[in-house]
Amino acid sequence: MYLKLFFAIIICFGPVSAADKPNILWIVSEDNDSQWLGCYGNKQAQTPNIDHLAKHGVLFNHAYSNAPVCAVARSTILNGAYAISQGTQHMRSRHRIPAKYKSYVGYLKDEGYYCTNRSKTDYNFEGNDKAIWDSCSKSAHYDSRPDGVPFFTIFNLTVSHESSLFSDRIARNRRKGLIPKTSRITPENVTLPPYLPDLPAIRSDLAIYHDNITALDAEIGKILAELKAKGLSENTIVFYYSDHGGVTPRGKRYLKNTGVKVPLIVHIPEKWQALSPHTAGQRVDEVVSFVDLAPTLLSLLGIDKPQQMQGRAFLGSKRTAAPDEHYALLYADRFDELYGMRRGITDSRWKYIHRFTPHLTAAPYSFYQFGQAGWKAWQAAWEKDNLADRYKKIWEPDQVIEELFDTNADPWEIKNLAADPAHQHQLTKMRGQLRSSMINARDTGLVPEPMFKILGGNATIANYMESQHAMLPELVDLALMASERDTKNLDQLVKLTESEHPLKRYWAAQGLLILHNSVATAEKPLTKLLNDPFSAIRVAAAHTLFLIGNQERGRVALIDELNKGGNEYNQQNVINALRSIGALDEISQNWVDKTLADPKAGKYVERLAAQLKSSRQQKK
Repeated sequence: MYLKLFFAIIICFGPVSAADKPNILWIVSEDNDSQWLGCYGNKQAQTPNIDHLAKHGVLFNHAYSNAPVCAVARSTILNGAYAISQGTQHMRSRHRIPAKYKSYVGYLKDEGYYCTNRSKTDYNFEGNDKAIWDSCSKSAHYDSRPDGVPFFTIFNLTVSHESSLFSDRIARNRRKGLIPKTSRITPENVTLPPYLPDLPAIRSDLAIYHDNITALDAEIGKILAELKAKGLSENTIVFYYSDHGGVTPRGKRYLKNTGVKVPLIVHIPEKWQALSPHTAGQRVDEVVSFVDLAPTLLSLLGIDKPQQMQGRAFLGSKRTAAPDEHYALLYADRFDELYGMRRGITDSRWKYIHRFTPHLTAAPYSFYQFGQAGWKAWQAAWEKDNLADRYKKIWEPDQVIEELFDTNADPWEIKNLAADPAHQHQLTKMRGQLRSSMINARDTGLVPEPMFKILGGNATIANYMESQHAMLPELVDLALMASERDTKNLDQLVKLTESEHPLKRYWAAQGLLILHNSVATAEKPLTKLLNDPFSAIRVAAAHTLFLIGNQERGRVALIDELNKGGNEYNQQNVINALRSIGALDEISQNWVDKTLADPKAGKYVERLAAQLKSSRQQKK
């Protein structure tokens, strides 16, 4: 009792003294949502080390990755700010961000910490990711710190990554003894979540992934045992979390809880218990998300939250209590080669998701996922029309625009309540909360990625959105209206194609594309948009012209757009439009060859070109 009082007095008067600071260890696994662990209720899990950590630490029941993919999530964590505020929401992009964003690593270094990272970076903005660390490599370790210096260390564990279910990786892991040659749980006996179709390949992947999670647990056990053997456990605060949800179908890249609800366990040794309002073994119902990690880390050292950080410190001397209504903001935009803008909000019970690109299918969001047998089997069953209706919808265009789930009653988020008259009040409330959150975040997703460099100019796209703050409510409302797919908006959308503001013209064009089944009368304004100064607007107009019957003009305009080159994000956009209208064969072999030979083409444009080349070779 007296020890706790002593430390409480210390932290009330500011930062912990340099002579006595806690070490901090983050253990981060990849691609596993919380449902895979025994301490989170999975009765088929075998995770004794994680369960032991939870028993002696604090388990957060409602922790969320703000983004369902790694690089976007990491940029949120690193700077303590939403990716959509920074302009880092597109997977493995390298756009510039404002100078005001200083990583939590910089603040820790200022406090005398030795900071190591083993070894994931991909922070999704321009710069040298490794340069922020004292040591960043596959061998980085707190052991390399100078004597007497406190450490902050991250160990990133990859055994649970999405690729662990690729056939070559399964074989390698079995050969190395990381997982058993025969799965501990037979595919027939594995518990199948009700959102997945009952297919042998999916059952097999689920069974193997249980083995991967057990292998992950063993790695975590070794890290914790080493910490104890070195006599560091009693002075080290340990966090364990996953970088986002995962890894089986409808997990990673989706805003359902299977994609964003993560395990988060924090162990604070007795010496530092005054830094937490919670007791060992407690399960906490507060909503926390990745944007909260950086301010919480600083709070553990008695440091006030910097102005540019947007999260809430949920531990430490600077902790602020969660408000009665507290929400996690969720976002998903481009993953690898494929676009698909979505936003979500959750208070842990209610989940609201809005699709701003409902004309696109909900699968795939990346071709990388087809390294898994389960994903391939689901797609094949859909193509052969061997699925019940509920399992078909993910593959079909014209997706539902709004989703509302009561995750207490429906934890797998299967029953969409958005159209239920009994839940209209809740729907309106959540929609309004999302609107406010997008405005407050200065959501750069309102700008199509091909426009980033042009509108950002010599500054950044985040600076540009800050300059537009007075009209942000109008832009958010326009994006919501454009994605409604309601003919009552047709006249307004047509009128906005004449706007002087490029984002108003873009969302007008996007709204006409989404509403394409009812916009035949808009051919004239769409044709005019083919000469717009901005490529993203021209592409949307050309795509729509094709869909409303002017196929020749639309196809020619898209091919012309592709051949202009120059902007890799626009080229991705064009190719996805051509894929949507079934015109990929129109892309010239010359463009493919030129792109594959161009070292500046961009990773994902190259990948799309390689896919085209491979497809043509298979057809010969």
